[in-house]
Formats: sequence, structure tokens, C-alpha cells
Amino acid sequence: MSQKSPLHPRNPHRGRYDLFALGKTHKPLVGFIQRNPVGEKTINFANPSAVVALNTALLKHCYGVAHWDIPKGFLCPPIPGRADYIHHLADLLDEPNYNPNIRVLDIGTGANLIYPIIGQHSYGWQVVGSDINADALSNARELIVKNELSSRIELRHQINPKAILSGIIHSDEQFDAVLCNPPFHRSAEEANAGSQRKTRQLSRHKRKKMPVGLNFGGNNNELWCDGGEVWFVSQMIRESVKFASQVKWFTSLVAKQEDMPAIINTLKKMSGCRYRIIEMAQGSKRSRFIAWRFVSHGAG
Repeated sequence: MSQKSPLHPRNPHRGRYDLFALGKTHKPLVGFIQRNPVGEKTINFANPSAVVALNTALLKHCYGVAHWDIPKGFLCPPIPGRADYIHHLADLLDEPNYNPNIRVLDIGTGANLIYPIIGQHSYGWQVVGSDINADALSNARELIVKNELSSRIELRHQINPKAILSGIIHSDEQFDAVLCNPPFHRSAEEANAGSQRKTRQLSRHKRKKMPVGLNFGGNNNELWCDGGEVWFVSQMIRESVKFASQVKWFTSLVAKQEDMPAIINTLKKMSGCRYRIIEMAQGSKRSRFIAWRFVSHGAG
């Protein structure tokens, strides 16, 4: 990570990882610390065990998490970028301070529970996490219990594979925001090709060959769906009309810049819909999320 990070000003991961401090917080990380070609301390990001150890250390050190782990094969997300989404979302809500009255829905919370953990710790938010994968929810539920977060984080199982918001948002409740990190590949083949590209990039950086398919892991519903993120976000937009009076802001990450025109075209078809694009960056990587709301329902 660069010393001059373009991450959000409130993001605690703006500088290089303090691996010495993180290793003191979570001792298993120490065994994965190595030197890069210029002599700086780092870890092998192609080793999933090393990435899990780093995430565990970061969550303990920065977010007060006593216990964190994920089953083999589930997505182990890079925490700095996930934190950036939360901090930019707080700005969108005009709530940059601790506010335990804010309610947020995390679509596809996964086994890792990253967004609810960061949102709850950083801003005191109440978070509802939904997922289609019962095994992911089982692990997330264990994290909630072991970290005594039951009063702040709730989980809901999406049983309809074609629905996103429907069946999750109850008719009598309000949310300040919905956030989502959708599956962005269109097929398993495309997801595998993406993993191979990451592996080649790591190999060039490390100047040695890396095994294919490691990086940050992830199973099918986390990484791909028929139609990719264009279908997923567009479906989310179509469903959001039904909940326009119950949610202030709907938001979703969009991994691929080339997918933005199709998503924006769907938004433009929605009556009374206004949208914003929030650009984010981590080092040389650029990302974004799109946010929309319905002014006809008093959003302004």
C-alpha cells in the first residue's frame, strides 16, 4: 500500500500495514511475514492462509474483533477497500459521526461479515445482512455470537435465487441505506480467467511463478452469476421501486467501468429516480459504487 493513499480520509488503512503491530495483535500472522525484493516486510498475497491471518489481525487491531475466521473456499476480502465503501457511504448519508440509529442492509453479506463489522464498529450502525448461501450465514452467525454483536447485527436468508431485496425487506421497516458487493463475473469461466490474471500480476510482482486460483478465494454466488453485475444491479434497481418509500439510498459496487452505461440506462428508466456515482481508489486500482433514490417519495 502506498504511503500517499487515495483511500477515504477516515479509512484507518491509508498507510502501509504495520505488520509488527499486527503480528503482536494476532501472533499467527508472524509466520507469514516475509521481505519483498526491496527489503520491505509483506506477506504472500497468493497464499490464502496468509491473507486470512492478515484479515484476522486487521479486524482485531482496528475493529475490536475478538474472533474471526471463514470456511475454506469462501471470499476473504481485502479490508481497506471494503472500509472505503463504508466511509463513503457515511458521507452519502451525511452521517460522518457515530450514530447508532442508522440502519443499513448489506446484500450478500457472506461468511466474512466484513461490512456489518466495519459499519457497526466505525459508526455504530445497526446492520441487517442477507445472503443466499446458508453455509455462509452459518459462519456469519457464529462470528456475531462470538463477538457479542447480536444486538447490532441481524442475518436473513434469501431463499429465492432470482430475488435480491424482495423477501428480505419487511413491509414495516425502514433503512437508511442498502449496500451491496455483487457477483461481478458472468460465468465460472470468466471468474477463473480473472483469477488467472491476478495470479499473473502477482507472479510478475514477486518475479516467480504462482499457483493459479489462490488470491482472495470466493465461491460461485460470491464471484459470478448469470448476466454478471449488470444483471444483478439492474435487477436490484427494478426491485428497489417497490421499496422506494422504505429506503433512503440504494447503493451497489460496480467492479467494471464498462458495465456502468447499461446500469445507468436501467436507472434512467425508473420514474423519479436520481443517482450518483461515487468514485473510490486504492493504490492504482480504481473502483466505484452507484447510489440511487426516489425523489417522488420525499427523498429530495
